[in-house]
Amino acid sequence: MLFYVVLLAMVALFLALRLYSVLGKRTGHEQQPLARSADDRPLPVTLPRAPEPAQAATPVVNRNIDPQAEQGLRAVIGGEPGFDVAQFLNGAQSAYRMTLEAFWKGDEDVLADLVEADVLAAFAEAIEQRREAGQTLDNRLIRVDSAKIVDAQVQGREARITVRFDADIAAVTRDADGNVIAGSLSDAVETHDVWTFARMLKSGDPNWKLVDTDEA
Repeated sequence: MLFYVVLLAMVALFLALRLYSVLGKRTGHEQQPLARSADDRPLPVTLPRAPEPAQAATPVVNRNIDPQAEQGLRAVIGGEPGFDVAQFLNGAQSAYRMTLEAFWKGDEDVLADLVEADVLAAFAEAIEQRREAGQTLDNRLIRVDSAKIVDAQVQGREARITVRFDADIAAVTRDADGNVIAGSLSDAVETHDVWTFARMLKSGDPNWKLVDTDEA
């Protein structure tokens, strides 16, 4: 009897040592913890977002736009959302150069594409007077110092934008024999012109035409 008691004790001791040797080791078959309900789960930590800088509305005005033209330009943009002020001013400077050069050369065909009928008639009259006097112009646009929108308005569908051009022009008038009778190519003169361009908004023709000229 004593022998069986000792044998059982030894078996129990052996099992205890086996359990101790594997205590705390994960086998991959352990029971997974029960998922906690939404009420028991810790709330996620949300870091406060840095305040975004205030976005100022893009102003219409800049150094190339007179304040009194703001309202009129907004009306132009309202009538044709694709209107771009910078693109218009670039085109206006190109038109300024092309119109002056065509007038100086007496090229009425080119002028007809750039100006309205009334302005074309005035240019044609001045060109004819030069021809009758046997005079030619040998003028050169040296540079455009600035082009600034000074007025803008919309009447019906017609938009009108007035631009002031400050430029340096070398002006020379020659007689029928080519002799210089006025001006000098080596001495540019400051000129200040105020031109008004017009166009029908939302029309198929994207070109603006010169409708009025004046001196500043």
